[in-house]
This record gives sequence, structure tokens and C-alpha cells, in this order.
Amino acid sequence: MPPTAVATTGLTKRFGHQVAVDGIDLEAPVGAVYGFLGPNGSGKTTTIRMLLGLVAPTAGGVRILGEPMPAGAGRVLPRVGALVEGPAFHPYLSGRANLARLDAADRTSDPRTSRRRVDAALDRVGLLAAAGKRYRAYSLGMRQRLAIGAALLQPRDLLVLDEPTNGLDPQGTREVRTLVGSLADEGSTVLVSSHLLSEVEQMCSHVGVMHVGRLLAQGTVTDIRRTTDVGATIETDQPQEAARVLRELGLRDVRTGHGSATGVLGEVAPEKVVAACVHAGIPVLGFRVESPSLEDVFVSLTGEGFDVSG
Repeated sequence: MPPTAVATTGLTKRFGHQVAVDGIDLEAPVGAVYGFLGPNGSGKTTTIRMLLGLVAPTAGGVRILGEPMPAGAGRVLPRVGALVEGPAFHPYLSGRANLARLDAADRTSDPRTSRRRVDAALDRVGLLAAAGKRYRAYSLGMRQRLAIGAALLQPRDLLVLDEPTNGLDPQGTREVRTLVGSLADEGSTVLVSSHLLSEVEQMCSHVGVMHVGRLLAQGTVTDIRRTTDVGATIETDQPQEAARVLRELGLRDVRTGHGSATGVLGEVAPEKVVAACVHAGIPVLGFRVESPSLEDVFVSLTGEGFDVSG
């Protein structure tokens, strides 16, 4: 197994004069849950379609599980499960019959184990009890679950899930989050495309941030957060004195509020803040370090809100 499950070099896609994906170098390590993050319209789905050989790139290269795409599609795609741009099934067939039909069309599947694998996939996405219901009677969330189940009919080294929590209620969203974690624990790499920052923060070990076709940053979630300043807040009944201490320590953008003083830590260790305040005789009623969210990172990279590409 190569060290990267998904790797692109200068991957570019143009539609006429419009550049949908602009020279991105994406790397998803083997075993990672990689959050492919960006507003709607930022180029995520176009990138995924190029990864899977559904759309030809204008320029650049793609390697999936060590194989070049699309030349290696016949060898690598049986090891990949995918959900792209929402589910599409036969409305008059049941959930079980739809999955059985997909499984029968897979030349790598064993028909002798089809029923067992179909039921296992349905069970894993919480649809076994509704397996006999016709697809047209499924809710949006159930349809999304069935699509994820289709990606799990065979053991997969890589799962590519485009907006997998679309249409799910909070309970369903939690279940998908747990499912993605269990797949990674079992050795699969999962690439999750999403515009929901809170879900990516809870689900993913690595993240790539897209904006108007460009990959602005990628790495572990921890490393990405470190690119944005961390703030510290002292709660005290002497906020002006606390602010003076923060400035002396070297914190930036120091401000006072009702019963508090805040500042940007920069290179200052958080533990020094409380010690300095106590040493100065300032009563410390509370102290917190405010790590940046992924939305804070996005705003720092672009200067714009997260919905700007939609």
C-alpha cells in the first residue's frame, strides 16, 4: 500500500473560460479520514469526479492507491467505494433489491455471498428493517444511507463520500460520523467532501480547504488550526491591570471587557499568563484558551465568510 491513498499533481479542470479546479496538489494519507472542505461551488465535487475517472482533467495527474488514473481504473476502482452527487436508484425496487442489482453488476463480486453482503451493508447503515420498502418511499436521509450502503457492499481500501450527511437528521449524522470512524479503524482511508465545518472537525484527522477552485491549505486538523492565532482570556475584577500584564508578556491585540482581558498568545505559553497575573497580585477568576475553529482558519486564509463560493 502506498503512503498516500489519494494524490494529485497540478490537477486542473476548465469548462470553457471558467476554471473549476485550479492546479491542486492533494494528498490523503493511507488510513486517514480526510475532510475535503469548502463552500458549495468551490470545486470539491469536480475534483472527486476527476479522482474517480468520471471527468477528464484539463491538466495534471491523479494517483489512487498508487495507481495512475484513469489508466489504472480497472485495477484500482474495485477497491474504491464512492458516493458522488447524491444517490440514484430504481424507485420501484426495494432497498435490498437495489443493492442486489448493483452487486450483480459488479464483476468482482461473488454471487454466492451476495445476500449476506447486501444485508450486512443495509444493517451497517441502519436500513435492514426497511430493506423491503420501495426506494420511492424512502426519505431523503434513508436514500443517503442506502447510497452509503452501496459503497460498502465489498471491502474497500478507499471510500470517497461526497456530502454523506446531506439530508440526515442529527441522529443520522452522528451515526454516519461513527460509521466513518469505524471504517478508518478497520484500515480504510475515507475522503469526505463536506461544506459542514463542524462535522469535518468532529470526523476527520486530516483536512484540505478549498476555495473557488484552489486548495488553500491541507494537513492534520491540528496543524491547520495552528496556522491561525490562538486567543487567551483572563476573567478578573481588575481587567485593566490584567491587560497591562498581557501586554508586558507580549500578547497582541489586547482588549478589555466587563470582567475580562483578552489577547492573542502568539509565541507566549498559556501557562505564563496565569502565573504572571498571580505574581502581579491580580485575582484570576477564570482562564481559557480559545483555539481557532476551521471557520476561523478559512476566514484567515480568504478574508471572507465560508459561504462565499456558493
